[in-house]
Amino acid sequence: MSTCTTWVTRFVIQCKNWSMKVDYECTQWADEGSAECEEWADKGHRECEEWGKKCHWYTPWNCVAEWFCKGWYWVAEWVCKGWYWVAKWVCKVWAWIVRRACIVFSWVVNLVCVAWDGLRCALMAAWELIKGLSSSGRPERPKIDRVFVLMLENRSFDHMLGFSALTGVDIHGSPTSADDANPAVHVNLIPMTNQPVPVTATPPADFALKDVDKDPGHSFTDALESLCGPGVINYDPTVGYPLIDNSGFVANYIAHGCAVPERAMRCFDREQLPVMNALAREFAVCDAWFSSLPGPTWPNRFFAMAASSGGLDDSPSTADTIASVSVGGYRFYNGTIFDRLDDKCIPWSVVEGDEFPVAFAMAGMNYNALQGRFSNFDDFVSEVADPSYEPKYVFIEPQYGESTFGITGPGDYTCGNSMHPLDDVVAGEQLLKETYEAIRNSPHWESSVLIVTFDEHGGFYDHVPPPAATPPGDVQVDDYAKHGFLFDRLGVRVPSLVISPWVRRGVIDHTTYDHTSILATAERLYGMSALTARDRDANDLLHLISLEAPRTDAPTTLPSPARNPDPIHCSDEPVSEDELLRRRAELRLSHTAARRQEEPDEVVGSTQIGFAQVALMKVLQTAEYPERERWIEQFEAIETNTDAVLFITEAKLQIRYDIDFKRDRRPGPDRLVPRHPRRR
Repeated sequence: MSTCTTWVTRFVIQCKNWSMKVDYECTQWADEGSAECEEWADKGHRECEEWGKKCHWYTPWNCVAEWFCKGWYWVAEWVCKGWYWVAKWVCKVWAWIVRRACIVFSWVVNLVCVAWDGLRCALMAAWELIKGLSSSGRPERPKIDRVFVLMLENRSFDHMLGFSALTGVDIHGSPTSADDANPAVHVNLIPMTNQPVPVTATPPADFALKDVDKDPGHSFTDALESLCGPGVINYDPTVGYPLIDNSGFVANYIAHGCAVPERAMRCFDREQLPVMNALAREFAVCDAWFSSLPGPTWPNRFFAMAASSGGLDDSPSTADTIASVSVGGYRFYNGTIFDRLDDKCIPWSVVEGDEFPVAFAMAGMNYNALQGRFSNFDDFVSEVADPSYEPKYVFIEPQYGESTFGITGPGDYTCGNSMHPLDDVVAGEQLLKETYEAIRNSPHWESSVLIVTFDEHGGFYDHVPPPAATPPGDVQVDDYAKHGFLFDRLGVRVPSLVISPWVRRGVIDHTTYDHTSILATAERLYGMSALTARDRDANDLLHLISLEAPRTDAPTTLPSPARNPDPIHCSDEPVSEDELLRRRAELRLSHTAARRQEEPDEVVGSTQIGFAQVALMKVLQTAEYPERERWIEQFEAIETNTDAVLFITEAKLQIRYDIDFKRDRRPGPDRLVPRHPRRR
């Protein structure tokens, strides 16, 4: 979507909201005025009745005065009401004309935008053709022109692949092996006893930590302690990041109240992850890929899309979200990779696993969604099989899980496929299998590369100290920063795969990467400029596209995921309308009871407020005035987890089933009620 089209879309939405606000306020003003007319007339009638009390046969003038008085007030009331009625409709007609004028204006300007973009893109393509002809006599077609990115959740390299015994060749073709975990050397100590806890794959890692333990800590301060040792929880930007020895993972897990702290050290064996191991042996595995900062999901995912987090060095909180983000979304001084692609006339898409992808939290993504830039995974699978599939850059987000948002459970990430530690890793393996097979069996396989990585380590041990990093150097938002991090250190190592028919089989790449290497790859492939100093200096993946001809031996199908002996039971269907309504009723009752009894509720978590902001941006795409203002008011009033879960639940009802509890109001304990809910 070009800047022109973005501006038009924003203008039309703002114009529509303004005209709807005028329409609503006309009605409110007229209703209030009519009520005042009626109240004034009623008061006058009561005063007239005072004349009537003096009406006798010997004082007929009092009788006449009462009738005249009442008649006067009756006429005056209807003249007054008539005035407000006429004024209201004049006002509403004016708003209607403005709204239609906005639509007509948008049609005209959109045509101009489309024509301009068509001309601009044609001239750009012609210039690239001329450059290619002048340099070599004929244009050189790149081996690949499509980049697919699948970013999963919260796993370290040692935890996933440290015991896979990966061997192969390096980027120069020499025999090599992956930088694996060594249980004889890589240990943490239990602080109370100083007993060593080795990295071990026996017994194997749990398929899911739900019902057996807590989620390992992975916030900024959690990563600080995990990397720098027990008790190191304070970061001083004047000193810089403390000495890293990867010794505090067990101590940090103990601090989170886990039952078995050794779980932070445990690793999967290759039989547990047959899909990932098959791809690692068949294509390229990167054993020096680090998350972009030592911290949690949100800033790391922003780095993967903007080469910066705008200064966000931890998960979003209520204060920074409302103060600096709210309706508009997170802004980055140099924009995002999607802006660069638009500038280059390269089509792109975001595949969302559920209604609330993290990418939607970035400024402008609501307008991109209205332009059809977002699709669900099932649509992606069917569309990529079409030879005319347009997107050249596709960012795939997993399903974070219904209970992630506290709708079907306590907010534990279950029943998704993101590979979050509390969820079943088998579902993530299935997503990886389906993604690969959809691309492998599509007409676009021979011109594509699929990059698979994880946003951050999730609190699990890895033995490789993260190296120094180039700070992005862009303008940061003060409200985003919590710790004053200088962004001069990468985060914990994560497993990453590079998959393409142009990649030699069994490559183990020891090159240092972080998430901005994805952006560097796309920028250099498509001839785009860097977003920040971080992706400018990042190593790209293009040297892995090294074969002279595409391979024909790449598997068309992958092994089935392993069987979890204790699976998490989840429905294949999304939560029903009735279940969401029941859950909402329960939340409102518990919320009201807690307020009446002044019981403390858990302060809203970073996960909940982050996804609540995405939910707000989603519902505001279609919400009109005054519902729009009511959604914003409810979001800004979020203080507790119950507030956030209630907000997200109502947003799901609006998005999925067109039930909007902001469309009407009535007195009573449940003030917000839907108007004409559509049943399915």
